[in-house]
Amino acid sequence: MAPLLCCVGIAALLAAGLACPRSCVCSVKKNGRLLAECAYRDLQEVPAGLSPNVTILTLSANRIGSLRATSFSEVPDVQSLWLGYNQISAVEAGAFARLVHLKNLDLSHNKMLDFPWKDLRNLSGLQILKMNNNRLAGLPRGAFHSLKDLRSLWLNDNELTTLAEGTFDHLPSLSQLQIFNNPFNCSCKVFWLKKWTENTSVSITKGGSILCTAPGRLKGRAVTDIPDHFCVAPSVQLTYLSNLDNAVMYDGLTLTLHCSVAGNPLPEIRWKIQTSSQSTEINGPNVARDGNVQPPRHAKQSQERFLVFKNGTMAIPNFSKEDEGIYTCLAVNDVGTREVSVNVALAGSENPANDLLRDAPQASHLGGRSCYKGDDLDPSGAGEKLVIVYHVPREARSRAGAVPQACLGTLLLTLGLALRC
Repeated sequence: MAPLLCCVGIAALLAAGLACPRSCVCSVKKNGRLLAECAYRDLQEVPAGLSPNVTILTLSANRIGSLRATSFSEVPDVQSLWLGYNQISAVEAGAFARLVHLKNLDLSHNKMLDFPWKDLRNLSGLQILKMNNNRLAGLPRGAFHSLKDLRSLWLNDNELTTLAEGTFDHLPSLSQLQIFNNPFNCSCKVFWLKKWTENTSVSITKGGSILCTAPGRLKGRAVTDIPDHFCVAPSVQLTYLSNLDNAVMYDGLTLTLHCSVAGNPLPEIRWKIQTSSQSTEINGPNVARDGNVQPPRHAKQSQERFLVFKNGTMAIPNFSKEDEGIYTCLAVNDVGTREVSVNVALAGSENPANDLLRDAPQASHLGGRSCYKGDDLDPSGAGEKLVIVYHVPREARSRAGAVPQACLGTLLLTLGLALRC
């Protein structure tokens, strides 16, 4: 009797392990993996009743239109999931997030316009990902960054017009990439892809298949044939501008910085200002042609303190100790970003040259000449410092209640005269 009961128990365990929906055929492979074969069954959704021991689930060539967050909750150990040739147009967030053992995922030949990319963060063991022949129009920059074991990525035959720089970074195991038959707009936003394909060891379909559909002058040409001169990374030069007037300025000093940029397309100019009391970012001019200050939409009120002109000049009227800090000009275009900074300090003295050299022995005195117009800041040093020393005349100091004012006749720069990037 005991042997019979033992056999019955084993049979019950096997039956539980092989729980299988009517629409599927389940079997144990030679390697011990449990296969649930549910392809070509005219299914409209993922079937219920699958064994939790399933490691290979085939649902290809059905009529599944959407995937819910709970669609695969019964098969947490699945390693290979085949969903190609369905009609999937919507995937709910969380549908794949818990499938941490997944190694192969095929979603090709569906109708996906988007995908819950955050689900991929947990799939660090994924080796093959097929998303080709869908309707994907864009990818987040870091969509695949957690896929350290990914070897093969298929994105061909989608609606991708551009790819963010760095899309394929952090994929140390990637050896095969398919991105052909996408309608790439070969603006300078995809120029990085040309450079990346020239230097990567990843096997990619020949450049002739990765074609531009826009702009018109490049239509039909390979992405790898974008002329280098079409796209030039930004360069930037920061210049200090001052008055040539030697007179004492009792109405205060206006600090003026000019940012000159070059590149193709012409870079946008942005400013970052870091003082002891605040951090400010200005992403465009705020002074109109008529001279009126028009802060950008959603700008903080403190930005009105800084006058930014379309030609790249920024002026800070009545510059004071509170305005001391790091002023950074950024040049931004589709190829990249460059920036250059200057640390501006203000000091007052009756003998500014001697005091500055005493306090900052590395400082350079400008030959005893008056203020310079268009002094460039030196590219050779990091953290270049512009020290403006204003001369307080005795007659000004003797005035009752007089506030020390700036003399634009004395300007000292530390660490050189020009700053470029």
